[in-house]
Amino acid sequence: MVLAHHLIWVAYGWWLPNDPRGSTSRTIRNDVLSELGELPYGRKRVQPASRDIRAFYAEAQQFLRHELLTFSPHDVGMIAQAFKEVIADERYTCYACAVMPDHVHLVIRKHRDHAEEMISKFQWASKEAVHLLRDHDPNHPVWGGPGWKVFLDETAEIERTIRYVEDNPVKARMPRQEWEFITAYDGWPFHKRRR
Repeated sequence: MVLAHHLIWVAYGWWLPNDPRGSTSRTIRNDVLSELGELPYGRKRVQPASRDIRAFYAEAQQFLRHELLTFSPHDVGMIAQAFKEVIADERYTCYACAVMPDHVHLVIRKHRDHAEEMISKFQWASKEAVHLLRDHDPNHPVWGGPGWKVFLDETAEIERTIRYVEDNPVKARMPRQEWEFITAYDGWPFHKRRR
């Protein structure tokens, strides 16, 4: 039984199909991007150095239709505010959130909405917030696709994923993020047994 969802998606232009870290894409839909290299299906066991990833995206920039989108600290706050509103409006329970310069992680308790619907609602609301902040082409995409979902079906798995999400900014040498819309995980749905 699914207890929670780990939702992940990227800002426009990040984690391309032929990303040197690996990819879940099976095809490169834009022929121009194939000039960046082959499609490495699956996550690579040995990850490339940060400088190699930066070099890949510096080269990729010339092949993208729009400017590569990276979020500033102010953008991060506005995106989190949009998430807060979605969580309140939809009555989601959010156990963890990390808004990174190039991607997002959320851990959301199982809900009436499917994971894909949740991602769509978060993306739509935060896209509006980013477009209000930035003075650029309103047709510039904010998000780089529909994102991914990981089903979490054990309390230990939820706890491990929460730690992973909370540590994401710290590993990137950013301050730890604390959002007021986060609910501390209490072992749901087995929380009453723990008491």
